[in-house]
Amino acid sequence: MHHSTWRMRRARKLAGEAVGYDQEYVDARLAGDLGQTVYDRRIELGLSQADLAERAGMTQPQISRMEGGDTVPTLPLLRRLAKALDGTLNLTIDAGDSSVTFTPHAA
Repeated sequence: MHHSTWRMRRARKLAGEAVGYDQEYVDARLAGDLGQTVYDRRIELGLSQADLAERAGMTQPQISRMEGGDTVPTLPLLRRLAKALDGTLNLTIDAGDSSVTFTPHAA
């Protein structure tokens, strides 16, 4: 999606108009939500990106790209991330909405 399209939608939304979003927007939001969830848990645990990368068998740039919402990891990688973050990563994907949450394992 081009920047001008985003700006136009934002202006319409601010003007109170109903704005529909296409699949690119929904996918980008899911990637951003996933990245934010991983970031929040990493900070909660007091880990650096390098620490998390080592725990998950990844590289620090991979963690950075994922936390920035630039990439969505594969299912096996999500499994390793959940283990490295000591909890359960919950992805809910539905036709109209999606969400990402993290449930820490009990101490």
